[in-house]
Amino acid sequence: MSGSYDDMLSLVYHGTKTKPHMPMSDRAAQFSPFAALTGYEAAIDETARFTEEKITLGEDAKAELEQNLQYLYQHSLEHPEVVMTCFQKDERKAGGSYVTICGAVKKIDGSQHCILLETGVKIAFEDLLTIQLTEVPTKREHSDTV
Repeated sequence: MSGSYDDMLSLVYHGTKTKPHMPMSDRAAQFSPFAALTGYEAAIDETARFTEEKITLGEDAKAELEQNLQYLYQHSLEHPEVVMTCFQKDERKAGGSYVTICGAVKKIDGSQHCILLETGVKIAFEDLLTIQLTEVPTKREHSDTV
């Protein structure tokens, strides 16, 4: 294969005597990608992030949820332990995600339609998907007989 530069291939490169050599770090920087649109990658990632739609409960699920809420209201002074699945709305885009929250019930607020846990978490009735009541251990009575 012959080309127009074949006569130069055998020459030795002596470098320049007037300019200092470029450091390797600067040499690598000239080949790094250029981000003309700052924030574009973050916007793409945010758009690609998955969110769920809120589930509409059927009549049976609503009845079970109502029954569990009624139980919690009647036993709220006992601070029952619960495991709840509820919808948490996404702050940036439509939809949200379902999260599971565990804790002891502090108060059932019928006027504000929410459950307040002892940890300070407030959950609206409309965001609830399920409520599971956990067994609260009963206090054992100690006997003085040996």
